[in-house]
Amino acid sequence: MASSMKTLLSDESRYLKSFNLFLDRSTEHKCMQVFIDEILPGELASIGDGKCSFNILGVGSGAGAVDLQMLSKLQLKYPGASINNEIVEPSSDQIHNYKVLVAKTPNLENVSFNWNKMTSSEYENHVKENKENKTFDFIHMIQMLYYVSDPAATIKFFHSLLGPKGKLLIILVSGTGGWSHLWKTFKHQLCLSEFSQDITIQDIKEYLDSTGLKYQHYDLPSYVDITECFTEGDKNGELLMDLLTETYEFSKTAPPDLKAEIMSFLRQPECTTEKDGKIIFNSTMGAIVVEP
Repeated sequence: MASSMKTLLSDESRYLKSFNLFLDRSTEHKCMQVFIDEILPGELASIGDGKCSFNILGVGSGAGAVDLQMLSKLQLKYPGASINNEIVEPSSDQIHNYKVLVAKTPNLENVSFNWNKMTSSEYENHVKENKENKTFDFIHMIQMLYYVSDPAATIKFFHSLLGPKGKLLIILVSGTGGWSHLWKTFKHQLCLSEFSQDITIQDIKEYLDSTGLKYQHYDLPSYVDITECFTEGDKNGELLMDLLTETYEFSKTAPPDLKAEIMSFLRQPECTTEKDGKIIFNSTMGAIVVEP
C-alpha cells in the first residue's frame, strides 16, 4: 500500500464535500424518511407513559435534517410536550448548519437545543468526569459507529443513559449490501485509522444478542448512483470514491493495482446493478431500536 494513502477523516472539508455529494446521489434520506414516517412513531409510542417533557440525545447528528424530522414525529405524538434536545457533534461546520436549519424551521417553540462540540468518546468522558446522572427518553446514533474505536463499549455507555422507558436507535449499513462486501474484502488496504469503518448492522445484532438486550431490526433499502466513479478524472466521481473507500483523494493516491481491483470489484453484482446505463450501488442500511 502506498504510504501516501490517508483516511478521508484527515480532511474535514473534503469529507463533508464527499458526504454531501453522496447524499445528493443516493436515496438514503428518502429511505430514512420512510422509516421516520412509518416505523418510528410506533417505536416512540411507548416512551411517553404520561410524560409532558422529554430528553432526547443525538450522537453524531451532523447538520440536523434527520434530527428535526424525528423531533416533528415526537411533537405529533405528544402535542405540547417540552423537549430538551441535546446534540453531540464534533464538526463546527455541521453545528453551524444545524443552527441555521433550526432558525428557519417553524414550530420549535417547545424544543430547547444544546450543542456539544465533541466526539462521542469525549462526551462519555465529560459525563463520567462530571458524574452526570441525566437520562434520556430517546437516543439516536445514525451512521456514526464507523467513527469510534470500540462500537460495543460505545453502545454499552449510551444504552446506560436510557430512562426506564427509553429507546436507543442505531442505523448503519446492512451486512449484506455493497458497503459490507467492499469493506470486508478490502479492510486491510482501506482501514487507515483506528476506527471501526467496516462495521455493519449485522455486527451490532451479534453484539446485542450476546448481551441479551432486546431490540427490533428493520431493513432500509437504499441505493446510490456511482456512474461518475467510472469516468477517469471526473471530479464528482473522485469525491464519491473517496467516500466509498474512506480514503483522501483515493483516485490519486491509491496504488494502480489496488485502484483497478476495487473498480472491478464495484461492478460485481454483490455491489452494483446497471439500470438505464447507470451504475447503481447497493447502499442498503439497517435500523435497530434497542429497549432499555
